[in-house]
Amino acid sequence: MRFISYMLALLAGAALSFEGAIYAELGKTIGQIETSFYNFFMGSIIMSLLWLFFGKGRISYTLEAPKWSLLGGVLGVIYLTSIVVSVPFVGVGITMVAVIIGQLVMSMIIEHFGWLGSQKNKINKEKLFAVLSMIMALILIN
Repeated sequence: MRFISYMLALLAGAALSFEGAIYAELGKTIGQIETSFYNFFMGSIIMSLLWLFFGKGRISYTLEAPKWSLLGGVLGVIYLTSIVVSVPFVGVGITMVAVIIGQLVMSMIIEHFGWLGSQKNKINKEKLFAVLSMIMALILIN
């Protein structure tokens, strides 16, 4: 299962690069905010269909969830809109490397302190070296 998870993560990363390039181009035609709206509108339609036919949870319990756990939608909008705005200026590669660096740094902090219900996993020199390597990659790609 671990191998499949790695492959799914790699597939997701590849899809994000395509999405960034596609939406940067769409943003030139219809506007950046409109592109983000389009993404979430189409995603809502597709997810509604998936939910209707395959959903097994209880969406009516949403308001019973911890309020901080509902921020995912807001963060998704920030994430996608930032990519739509960034790609035309710095390109897909630089944008995605910067996104990965941001993800690495924040995930290390979250795990270091055990925030948001995550298992504690201390920051060590190997992790810091990995982030510094990614920063060097960003500089070299630029």
